[in-house]
Amino acid sequence: MDEGEPAERGAHHVQSLERGLAVIRAFSAEAPHPTLSEVARATGLTRAAARRFLLTLVDLGYVRTDGKYFTLTARVLALGYAYLSSLSLSEVAQPHLERLSAAVRESSSVSVLEVPDIVYIARVAVSRIMTVSINVGTRFPAYATSMGHVLLADMSRDELAAYFIVADLDRLTDHTLTDRGLLKAELARVAEQGWAMVDQELEEGLRSVAAPIRGSDGRVVAAVNLSTHASRTTAEAVRADLVPPLLATAAAISDDLSSAGPTKAARG
Repeated sequence: MDEGEPAERGAHHVQSLERGLAVIRAFSAEAPHPTLSEVARATGLTRAAARRFLLTLVDLGYVRTDGKYFTLTARVLALGYAYLSSLSLSEVAQPHLERLSAAVRESSSVSVLEVPDIVYIARVAVSRIMTVSINVGTRFPAYATSMGHVLLADMSRDELAAYFIVADLDRLTDHTLTDRGLLKAELARVAEQGWAMVDQELEEGLRSVAAPIRGSDGRVVAAVNLSTHASRTTAEAVRADLVPPLLATAAAISDDLSSAGPTKAARG
């Protein structure tokens, strides 16, 4: 028994759930592509039991396998969304959003990735510029949003491949980028320049820019954006006037997360 583990389990305890979570935790930076034997050894399960859990996760889309090695997919990010959105990330981000929106007089938001969508976890609305209301919990398809581009740009090749399996790239406006090759090229550009602009791809008239929020490990854990109406702000003005304060805000939120410690930052 591990140190600190309860001596007795309640009658409510579901051992199969405990074991399934243990299998997910067997994946790590040190062992990102374990074999069946390695998962069994890390969890203390028999090979037969580990195999059943792994193949169930494969069926559910959380794990993929080439027959020998197992790898988590991007869908596992959804498991952490509720925790991420309810704790410090939204709390840390909110005052930064308020200052940013007050300074540039545009609406600002923070979202996380819940494949295949982004989900809003913090927002300051200066004016309503979309036909639908946006609130905490609102979701939009990642491929058609600036925050989605930032979040997708941080994915590994395998994670992005998994995303394209589950994402339907529907044309939402005449400007929506739906060609996978072109979208991948745009994500590569976003990763290189450190921010994204989406011009009327989600809704006609909506222009937005986004920047990454990073945890203490350097990985992108969320994205922050500014949204404006295309009729009152040109793309050039967005680059000149909105991108610099947006990048400064993203850096400030990232710094606050890092100072909170690696565990808190990773949880959000």
